[in-house]
Amino acid sequence: IAQAQFVASDILRMDSTNADALYVRGLCLYYEDCIEKAVQFFVQALRMAPDHEKACVACRNAKALKAKKEDGNKAFKEGNYKLAYELYTEALGIDPNNIKTNAKLYCNRGTVNSKLRQLEDAIEDCTNAVKLDDTYIKAYLRRAQCYMDTEQFEEAVRDYEKVYQTEKTKEHKQLLKNAQLELKKSKRKDYYKILGVDKNASEDEIKKAYRKRALMHHPDRHSGASAEVQKEEEKKFKEVGEAFTILSDPKKKTRYDSGQDLDEEGMNMGDFDANNIFKAFFGGPGGFSFEASGPGNFYFQFG
Repeated sequence: IAQAQFVASDILRMDSTNADALYVRGLCLYYEDCIEKAVQFFVQALRMAPDHEKACVACRNAKALKAKKEDGNKAFKEGNYKLAYELYTEALGIDPNNIKTNAKLYCNRGTVNSKLRQLEDAIEDCTNAVKLDDTYIKAYLRRAQCYMDTEQFEEAVRDYEKVYQTEKTKEHKQLLKNAQLELKKSKRKDYYKILGVDKNASEDEIKKAYRKRALMHHPDRHSGASAEVQKEEEKKFKEVGEAFTILSDPKKKTRYDSGQDLDEEGMNMGDFDANNIFKAFFGGPGGFSFEASGPGNFYFQFG
């Protein structure tokens, strides 16, 4: 494009009415996503040569592309995301050869999809955008945020690393650090998931969840089951105890939520006894017992 632009500009300096040079100059601008300026050159070429077929087609495509993109932007700003999606899609069908403009259209449609919470579609659109233009920072940032929202943290880190390598700003550095932290946290046991509570659960909700899960997985409840089932339930019972130990302690919970290593507290989770946690919670030894009430059914009694 740069070479064609140089030649066309050189010709126009000698003859400003050369229709072919005007057309080529417009085409260069068109493929650089300077569509409004491109239209001006196409119109001028057609004034010089009304039958210039290539200039006519290029002018029509450029005007249609500009109109659809602007209409899509307007719909997006007005919050009409479904209409914006339709308009960007129509714009993408006008000229597959206009790589730079189509990259922006894909990214725009990806943003629309993210607003509609169609995150996998948003990721696909942003991927199409960077395939067309692998230097398109905005598309990487949009895709990375969608990866974060869908808990695909390794992919998010990869995109933020690409962005930070290209533009070493404080903002991009922080985004990368946040993604790296979430990736680290995702590789640990999810104590909230183990207890079946939300990350904003209150102290009372955490206690209730522990009571329910601990009784559900207590080894005594599964004493008649197969060795494999007993082993699995014992593992779950221990994890429930771990989860409660961390989430019921404000200091440990804060460290866990912030992604810090709990081992720095001197707490080796492999050494603690889940039964001690259970006994302390339910009031000591002999505080309860499981009784069979029928095949596969149990209830517990307090002593």
